Amino acid sequence: MYTLIFATNNAHKVQEIQSLVGPDFKIIPLKEAGIDIDIPEPHDSFQDNASEKARTIFKMTKQNCFSEDTGLEIEALNGAPGVKSARYAGEHRDFQANIDKVLLELKHIENRNAQFRTVICLIWENKEYFFEGICTGHIATEMHGAKGFGYDPIFIPTGSDKCFAEMTMVEKNSFSHRQKAVTKLFDFLRHK
Repeated sequence: MYTLIFATNNAHKVQEIQSLVGPDFKIIPLKEAGIDIDIPEPHDSFQDNASEKARTIFKMTKQNCFSEDTGLEIEALNGAPGVKSARYAGEHRDFQANIDKVLLELKHIENRNAQFRTVICLIWENKEYFFEGICTGHIATEMHGAKGFGYDPIFIPTGSDKCFAEMTMVEKNSFSHRQKAVTKLFDFLRHK
């Protein structure tokens, strides 16, 4: 079994990724690795933010690790919220406020096309690798469901009539941007 530090304290993300990778890999969140810091995400791209997080943890631990940056990109909002997805309505990371802001901004807009983008940065044996996953879809006119986290109650992936927040983890993983990026990551690691 391989152990990898995941540069996050988001329990939802850890659970989602662990459910995707199976028993070959043990995913260790920052707290479990004894790291209690909030890593800044100051950059304008998902790749640069993911790299910043992974490099910070690698410098501290000298252990193989990975990080990810994920965001919702809405066509009619010129790609917003994008890298600011977690803090779209303010620095306090209030996803209800973020959802309310998106729904308000799209209130009179017909084009509701959107996509989730995940970029993973892996540092493996002191080398950096990137993996990307995209899930296209659209923004619902109101919230649905109580599962998931973040924008899941308003995002309907292409090929479904349900929001992510109405899906089981298995259903969500069949569409998920994070799943696509994680699959690329662990396919790469299995061939190392």
